[in-house]
Amino acid sequence: MRNKYCSRAEIQRLETEFWHLKMEGSKIAEYVQRFHDLSHVVPYMVTPEFKRIERFIWGLAPQIISMVTSSKPATITEAIDLSVALTEEAIRLNKFDEVESKKKETHVESSGGNKRKFSSFKQGTGVVVKKGEQSAPAQDTAGSRRKGKGYMGAHPKCNSCQRHHSGRCGPKVCESCGKTGHSKDSCWANAGRGGQGGFGNRSNRGGIGNRPQGNNGGDGNRVNNANQAGAINRNQRNNQVGNDGGNGQRPGCFNCGDTGHYKRNCPELNQARGRVFNIEAREARQDPNVVTGTFPVNQRYASVLFDTGADYSFVSLEFKNMLGLAASKLDIPYSIELANGKLVEANEVIRGCVIELGEREFALDLLPVQLGSFDVVVGMDWLSSNKAEIVCHEKVIRIPTKDGENIVVHGEKRETPLRIISCLKARKCLQKGCVAFLAHIVDKKAEEPKIEDIPVMREYPEVFPEDLPGLPPQRQVEFRIDLVPGAAPVAKEPYRLAPSEMQELSTQLQELLDKGFIRPSFSPWGAPVLFVKKKDGSFRMCIDYRELNKLTIKNRYPLPRIDDLFDQLQGSSFYSKIDLRSGYHQLRIQEESIPKTAFRTRYGHYEFLVMPFGLTNAPAVFMDLMNRVCKPYLDKFVIVFIDDILIYSKTKAEHEQHLRAILELLKKEQLYAKFSKCEFWLREVQFLGHVVNGDGIHVDPTKIEAIKDWETPKTPTEIRQFLGLAGYYRRFIENFSKIAQPLTLLTQKDKKLIGESNRKKRFRY
Repeated sequence: MRNKYCSRAEIQRLETEFWHLKMEGSKIAEYVQRFHDLSHVVPYMVTPEFKRIERFIWGLAPQIISMVTSSKPATITEAIDLSVALTEEAIRLNKFDEVESKKKETHVESSGGNKRKFSSFKQGTGVVVKKGEQSAPAQDTAGSRRKGKGYMGAHPKCNSCQRHHSGRCGPKVCESCGKTGHSKDSCWANAGRGGQGGFGNRSNRGGIGNRPQGNNGGDGNRVNNANQAGAINRNQRNNQVGNDGGNGQRPGCFNCGDTGHYKRNCPELNQARGRVFNIEAREARQDPNVVTGTFPVNQRYASVLFDTGADYSFVSLEFKNMLGLAASKLDIPYSIELANGKLVEANEVIRGCVIELGEREFALDLLPVQLGSFDVVVGMDWLSSNKAEIVCHEKVIRIPTKDGENIVVHGEKRETPLRIISCLKARKCLQKGCVAFLAHIVDKKAEEPKIEDIPVMREYPEVFPEDLPGLPPQRQVEFRIDLVPGAAPVAKEPYRLAPSEMQELSTQLQELLDKGFIRPSFSPWGAPVLFVKKKDGSFRMCIDYRELNKLTIKNRYPLPRIDDLFDQLQGSSFYSKIDLRSGYHQLRIQEESIPKTAFRTRYGHYEFLVMPFGLTNAPAVFMDLMNRVCKPYLDKFVIVFIDDILIYSKTKAEHEQHLRAILELLKKEQLYAKFSKCEFWLREVQFLGHVVNGDGIHVDPTKIEAIKDWETPKTPTEIRQFLGLAGYYRRFIENFSKIAQPLTLLTQKDKKLIGESNRKKRFRY
């Protein structure tokens, strides 16, 4: 892309600009932005990472470059954050103003008292040379500057230390005490001289003066936060330090006076504290100054509050467990003041969270605290780092991207009151042709039926356990894997998984180990693991056995035809449906076939002792087991399709007897069902994509949406595909062949394709 749109001359110009890029005054934001822009254009100049860090530090302002260098940042993000903080501190101490005031054109006064400019001036280096004089090779000294004369040598002026020398900077020497490691402005021995350098105004008296507090996080009048949580507003102090007498005492903290630490590590400053006001979700949606919404955080939908009054971002203790990430300890805990005046300490942070806004993903670090109506509170740490702009009255957040686009995120707006009309007015609207929608409201929080409340079921609670008790017993059928002759073991590398999936993998592996369904393996076989999301949002662990299935001899045991199964339902009126709990895991594997089920993960190599999902012969073998178990009742009042059991009866009394017989059979065979997926005493039931009731068998409306929404076919192949799908339901459509005849004719080879309008007419016929 760079070579396509940029000429070589343009690239060289950008390289030169990047090489000489420096921070202008206190404009740290502009410097960081331009540094990032040029890094993307000429990335080879900042590769690897340590070169990027060195390149960034080299261009910083002289007031902060030495402090950033001495901190030895490990990442570019750490270097940028430190530079921004030091720049803000230097601005507060007016260090940039002092440097600007000293920048002026240098003059030399002659013996006659007339001033004249030097005739030779090297632009950009700050070196001034007088004609006819030889420049001195020595470095600029503090004494020469005190005399008020300009530099007379030929050495260039260094932008880092503001001295004239060649090569790298030497050790920094204090002009006040003569020691290295600090400058005159921050010299401890200078504290009692009334100078303006250093950290704040110093008192002339020994000891530590009174330190007035100042708020660096806003005026504190209002912090929008969740119920019982708050923003962190750091109270920074203008430091007043007493005189140590200039006796060379070891320098210490400029904040509290202790010699055991420095100001940046002072526990008084690092004990952050913030106010908290209660705000409910309903109030937040109606408040014009607050933006809320529901967004995925680590693939889990969360109620999010964007709070410009919060210094950091928070997550509720309830939602914390759904993130799938472990929390790490903070070096310095934060104190958070709740609305009732109670202080709560936050000593953990969850790093690496991902929030999805639009089609983009953003990294987010969260502090776990007790929240009320919100799951996540996004504070200024994230908003400022992403340069987000919040338009409160529009409930909109605009986030600029590096490619020049803006991501617009719409928050939840004020709820409109529900308008109710009378039945008479609704009838008039319908007569006028107004569009009406019929909504069926279901209370998902309604109490689910309990097994104790269902007749017959309450007599067999052992058939419906909360989980499988352990390894299944030896049964009439055991699963075995027969390989084609000459097959060799196949082992594949584990798939790359997301952090949330890795956490889920660890959890599910531990559950399978606790139940005894898997064990550590030394098999030469190995299949990778992947996850499939269920309807309820949880993950199902699946083993990719495709390579093993290619080498497996197929079991030709027939699965029953759905048409034949439904023929047995004639005249029935009462129905119950039983779904086995993890049916495949209720069947053992033969010992010699166990090594072939091995799978590989980041946490180890394991093999199954029970039949896993994904093997090619699993449905046929389990169907064989269920037919043997239910053989006495098949085609009488029971239909079995793999792990689904349908019990049908003509009368209520018969149905009670049939239910009791099947439950007794399951209890005897130690086969367990999942109560939440079972349905009992129904007059209409959905089974295998059909609706069954006393009037007969009907098509499930949800299964024919694909036929209704099918695009008009344009080729004979597309017509055959449509007829093949629709032909499955021909038993439910009278004169299906006659209706489909116009389309069937179009599939013949000697027929030409008709026009667009005629084709649509035949398709919609």
